[in-house]
Amino acid sequence: MHNDRIIAFVMAGGQGARLQPLTTGRSKPSVPFGARYRIVDFVLSNLVNSQISTIYLLVQYKSQALIEHVRKAWTISPLLQSQFVTVVPPQMMTGEHWFQGTADAITQNINLIEEHRPNLVAVFGADHIYRMDIRQMVDFHQQRKADVTIAALPVPLRDAQGFGVIAADSDGRIQAFEEKPDHPTPMPTDPTQAFASMGNYIFNAEVLVKALKEAQEAGETDFGQHVLPRLLQTHRLFAYDFATNEVPGILPYENRMYWRDLGTIDAYFEAHQDVLGHEPAFDMFNPDWPIFSSSYQGPVARILGGEIRNSLLAAATMIHEGAKITNSIIRREAVIEEDVVLEDCVIMDYARVCRGARLRKVIVDRHNIIAAGDQIGFDPLQDRQRFHVSEGGVTVIPMGRVNYFARDNRGTGGRGGYSE
Repeated sequence: MHNDRIIAFVMAGGQGARLQPLTTGRSKPSVPFGARYRIVDFVLSNLVNSQISTIYLLVQYKSQALIEHVRKAWTISPLLQSQFVTVVPPQMMTGEHWFQGTADAITQNINLIEEHRPNLVAVFGADHIYRMDIRQMVDFHQQRKADVTIAALPVPLRDAQGFGVIAADSDGRIQAFEEKPDHPTPMPTDPTQAFASMGNYIFNAEVLVKALKEAQEAGETDFGQHVLPRLLQTHRLFAYDFATNEVPGILPYENRMYWRDLGTIDAYFEAHQDVLGHEPAFDMFNPDWPIFSSSYQGPVARILGGEIRNSLLAAATMIHEGAKITNSIIRREAVIEEDVVLEDCVIMDYARVCRGARLRKVIVDRHNIIAAGDQIGFDPLQDRQRFHVSEGGVTVIPMGRVNYFARDNRGTGGRGGYSE
């Protein structure tokens, strides 16, 4: 039984510039993922499953979609005052400016730490797809008598040059930080891999508050660039090996260390491919460690005919006769008409793909109507004239403007009365 008091800050203000056009009207954490989730649901689910339920979600850019999602999907318990997910925009208590960095975001809300008087403060990002029992990281933190613990992902040395690398000894104590080094320091237990920072931290509350006040006086705003390197000179900082984390319900065929930063369109597309198949690298169904999201009240999917292979269909989806769907994800209240062919696609909520259209390797954002007979994903030059095409050849159709409210128009690119 854990007696420690923990509050969590989730950094959910990401602009997501490299995820354009999916982030044109929403922040990165609120981008839809899979058949029914948003990216932010994964970190929130990890916290709640780890019995950490005092959660402040720090938002900034284009936050309305995220605020609405949290309001409708993340009411934990109105009766228990310490169990909540609360959205916190910039309060500007330290000056007339938005969050200037990760440390500044917590500094602007330091009153919340002082109000709750926790023993520990968890500071986690909201941009990643993964499962993690955070209590195991807390146990590691306490066993090492650490002041700060940083979650670390083992990555091959050849890939570590693109990360913030942590050099640690055999006990996990951090010796140095290396920002995208040409020659990363190997892990002490595996010379072929290096520790990459996951941007998730556990702080002793007193250490954090003091460090933030010192950072404010020095004009420092970021954990990775300023606060943590300074703390390394005077405090006990440890790296927690994510590979040692054991989440219940993980199946033998899954990637136990699955962690994806959805920083680009191609990474976002590839992560969707990872949840498909008979033995997906990341199985979204795990009753022992569920991913929570909205309690959508619409009807089940309706399949009138067609051929569907290796795909996920969300609630209120309608598939018409003659449609062929392969390796694709269809989100709720989408309609796929007769003779449509979809291959390696993500069709988001309230979209309609009209009769005879052909789509390959295409992401269709919400509220779109794809015209009858249209072909997308076959001619990159033509597609670039109309849409965004990623380096990996994924065509993205940005969020549409169609917005029908009548029930008869369900699936024509608008809302059908059940949606959030």
